[in-house]
Amino acid sequence: MTCRVTLVTPAMNDALRRARFDDGTAPLDAGGTAAARAAAGSLPAAARAVVSPGVRCRETATALGLAEAREEAALSGLRVGRWRGLTLDQVGAAEPAAVAGWLADPDAAPHGGEPVRELCLRVGRWLDAVAREDGRVVAVVEPDVVRAAVAHALGAPAAAFWRVDAPPLTATELSGRSGRWNLRSGVPLRGPAAG
Repeated sequence: MTCRVTLVTPAMNDALRRARFDDGTAPLDAGGTAAARAAAGSLPAAARAVVSPGVRCRETATALGLAEAREEAALSGLRVGRWRGLTLDQVGAAEPAAVAGWLADPDAAPHGGEPVRELCLRVGRWLDAVAREDGRVVAVVEPDVVRAAVAHALGAPAAAFWRVDAPPLTATELSGRSGRWNLRSGVPLRGPAAG
């Protein structure tokens, strides 16, 4: 029995462009919506589709033709507490030591939210549960969920979280069984005509 999971990052929006800690309410911008619509039909057929809670993931899923995707709470982005809605530059200027500690220590949560290690564990539990099922799952998820999934799939420490890039509107493919995952990352989504 082999499970295949395709993790798709949301298309571009202002929060992604400005490196702002999203509160889940920021919609896609016009370019992001157009890019996601152009990529519709580029994903493999799946037994089920899921989506991170939040507007940009839901709008990306809809534009990709996954309007029936079910919201999955376990795939929520990293909860950043009082930093929500601020840009990384703003927080870095106001709390440089807190940001440095947060980026260096996966157990740190100076924002009062969720430590990176907890996100990695939460996403890892979801992946382990999905691995017990056969078939393909497509999930439109926040970039930090992709980072956590890759760290888990590779058996990497939580500190590796910051070493994974997850650009907008790309796919990361995991396939595996019995606790062993293979990884294919950074696949750009393109519409069927784009090849």
